[in-house]
Amino acid sequence: MLKKRVIFTLLYKDGFFVLSRNFRLQKVGDLKWLKKNYNFGQTAFSIDELIILDVSRGEKNQRLFCDHVKSLTEECFIPIAAGGGINSVNSAKMLLHNGADKIVINSLAAKDNDEISKIASEFGSQSIVVSIDVMKTNEGYQVFIENGEKLHDEYLKDYLKRVNKLPVGEIYLNSIDKDGTGQGFQNEILQNLPNHMSIPLIFAGGAGNHKHLAEGLKNNSIDAVATANLFNFVGDGLKKARDNLLLEGFDLAEWDISTANSLKLSCQEKL
Repeated sequence: MLKKRVIFTLLYKDGFFVLSRNFRLQKVGDLKWLKKNYNFGQTAFSIDELIILDVSRGEKNQRLFCDHVKSLTEECFIPIAAGGGINSVNSAKMLLHNGADKIVINSLAAKDNDEISKIASEFGSQSIVVSIDVMKTNEGYQVFIENGEKLHDEYLKDYLKRVNKLPVGEIYLNSIDKDGTGQGFQNEILQNLPNHMSIPLIFAGGAGNHKHLAEGLKNNSIDAVATANLFNFVGDGLKKARDNLLLEGFDLAEWDISTANSLKLSCQEKL
C-alpha cells in the first residue's frame, strides 16, 4: 500500500508569490522572500511534494515562471509539479525541461482532451496532474476554469467521471469555498467521487493546521492532502505539522535528516 502524502502548494502571480482566499489574491513576497522564509532545502523534509501554480490573470509570462520553478528545484529534492496556462505539448515541455517532475493542467481538461493525450504520449500519464476547482452553488457542486473565473458546463460528478478516464496520473481537487480560510476541508465534495476512482486524489482547500491535514489523511478516498497557507506554515510550521502526524501514527515517509545533510555537504565539497 502506498504511503499517504502531505503536499505544499505555492501560488505565483506575475513574479511574486501570493496568498489566495476564495481565489482573491494577495501579494506576499518575491522569490528572495520565499527562499529566506522557507529554505526548501530543509522544508523538503517536512513535505512529500511541492506544487507551484501560476495563477496570473490574463496572459502569462511562462518564461519567467519557468525561471522561478527552476530556481526552486535547485535546492528542493522532492518531486515538484508545476502548472498554470498549460495548453500544449510545448508549454508542458518548457516546465518539464526546467525542473518540474510533473505538470498541472486545469482548463485544458475542460477544453481539449486530445492535447492531454498528446502530452501523455510524449511524457507519460504519470507526469500529468489535473487540477479541478469546485464551488458549491444553488445548482450543486460545479466546476470553474480559467483561474476560477469561468463556470464550466459540467457538474463535478460528471466531470470527475470523465477525467477519471483520461491518461493522467493524479487529480488535485480544490474547494474554492474553503480556499485560504484555514477552517478545514470541504469533505462534502467527496460525495461526488465516482464509485470506482482509479486515479489518486489530492485534496486541497481549507487546511490551516495539522488537525485538518490529519482529518483528510484519515479518509480512504484521499491519497494526499495539500495546503497553500503560507502564513500558518511559515518558519517550522510544516515540520511541526508532519511531526504531529507521525506521532499520531500516519503512514508517511520519514527521512534521516542528519544523514541527508551530511551527504549534501559531501557532494558540495566535491564540486
